[in-house]
Amino acid sequence: MEMILSSLQDVFQQPWLWRLLQLLIGLIAISLASQLFKRLMVGRIPDVDTRYRVRKALTLISYGLVFIYALAIFSDNLGQFTVIFGVVGAGITLALQDIIASLAGWLAISLGRFFDPGDRILIDDTRGDVIDISLLSTTIMECGDWVNSDLYNGRMVKIPNNRVFKSSVVNYSRDFPFLWDELVLPIRHGSDRTLTQQILQQAASTIVGDYTAYARQAWERLFRRYLVESASVEPLITLRVTENWLEYTLRYVVDYKQRRAKASQLFQYIMDEIDRSEGKVAIAARPIHLVQTPPLDIHVVNQSAPRAPFSH
Repeated sequence: MEMILSSLQDVFQQPWLWRLLQLLIGLIAISLASQLFKRLMVGRIPDVDTRYRVRKALTLISYGLVFIYALAIFSDNLGQFTVIFGVVGAGITLALQDIIASLAGWLAISLGRFFDPGDRILIDDTRGDVIDISLLSTTIMECGDWVNSDLYNGRMVKIPNNRVFKSSVVNYSRDFPFLWDELVLPIRHGSDRTLTQQILQQAASTIVGDYTAYARQAWERLFRRYLVESASVEPLITLRVTENWLEYTLRYVVDYKQRRAKASQLFQYIMDEIDRSEGKVAIAARPIHLVQTPPLDIHVVNQSAPRAPFSH
């Protein structure tokens, strides 16, 4: 029993043990202080984007305080641990290379502004809105897949941050938060082309006209920042004549989150105006061409004729 007590006493007299205890107490104190600040400060911020960024900033500050606190505790023994840290660090680098690459990806996302929370992106085969960026992964609220539209499908996808080094990142909303979309309308030959043009132009002005001014300002900022040509964001109507119908295409700029909804409103508006045109404008039906008539082989059987006697 005395030997056990003596051994315990020797262990508790080791300076490294007290330093580990100090580090543990510091970690708990910094963690509690961080949680307290988040509850007191973040909860009072009304803006969602600002609240998210403040919460992330407090988390990063707490990580930095833990690192500085650990250096302060073990500062006098850093020279002794240099070789150990080198060997262990090499092993950790090989074993945790994906995690280290994800940390590097987080730095690239943060400093290179690949995307921010709230942006809609496409990376690999996953498309959706970024709802969180952590040190190791990015969380996306997914759109599409079995849902044939730009609406959420309910899945939350976590993508390792190192994917930004291996795949192309398509950002729908970084510098130009609008998309060009097209609406194709087949009109019957003989319809009033001038009236058709007016219906499409009025539909674009009524449904998506508010976006034109915003899109023009956004494109001007994009034009000053990047080497791109000056493009028109005004609604554009083009006509292509086919043997079956007049194919009108309405090209317009729309908010990237409302592409499907605005297309539906445009179709509804155009169809209502076509109904009011009293036959001057009509939607073309898809024709069916009969290339060749199959041969007909008809046999007439006279049921009233006497049957031949059955012979054995």
